[in-house]
Amino acid sequence: MLIGLTGGIASGKSLAAKELKQLGAYLIDADEIAREVVKPGLPAYKDIIQEFGEGILNPDKTINRKALGGIVFSNPELRNRLEQITHPRILDEIDKRILAIQDKNPKAIIIIDAALLIEAGLYKKMDKVIVVYADEKAQIERLMERDDFTMDEAKQRISSQMPLQEKRRFADFVIENIKDIDTVKQEVRKVFKMLR
Repeated sequence: MLIGLTGGIASGKSLAAKELKQLGAYLIDADEIAREVVKPGLPAYKDIIQEFGEGILNPDKTINRKALGGIVFSNPELRNRLEQITHPRILDEIDKRILAIQDKNPKAIIIIDAALLIEAGLYKKMDKVIVVYADEKAQIERLMERDDFTMDEAKQRISSQMPLQEKRRFADFVIENIKDIDTVKQEVRKVFKMLR
């Protein structure tokens, strides 16, 4: 069974993913794959350097994600260009991992943890979709605390994604992340029970 897990930036999606994995689900993390496909020497890396220049590189020649983010999150056209380079490669890798898991365990519950699950159209392949919801105020506070963003940077990142209210329309399950961590974990356990 394929389960899409999504939410906005700093909505608590990672917390839900971790809990689902502990409960026995297989986890495929799109963000982890996104970091892998842009490693030095790989085709996406070369395309990104060609598109955005060497100014986005760290001294060790890896891509500085914060620098690249600073460029693309303020310009929808450039963000779209970056996504055209990375998304097909990320989706290919997700497909490979799904097949590998299904080969080993045909009854596996596979969680695809992807911030852009809906925007990239990946939700259409899922049997069920879980959206982790947090209000914008909480997202901004978490981003400022976690990633050391200014309020403007936090708002910019949030506004670059589909509004969480809208994502809820695609959800089979909504996990509200507006209370404490234990409440979120309880909700995750309830959802997992239903999936089984």
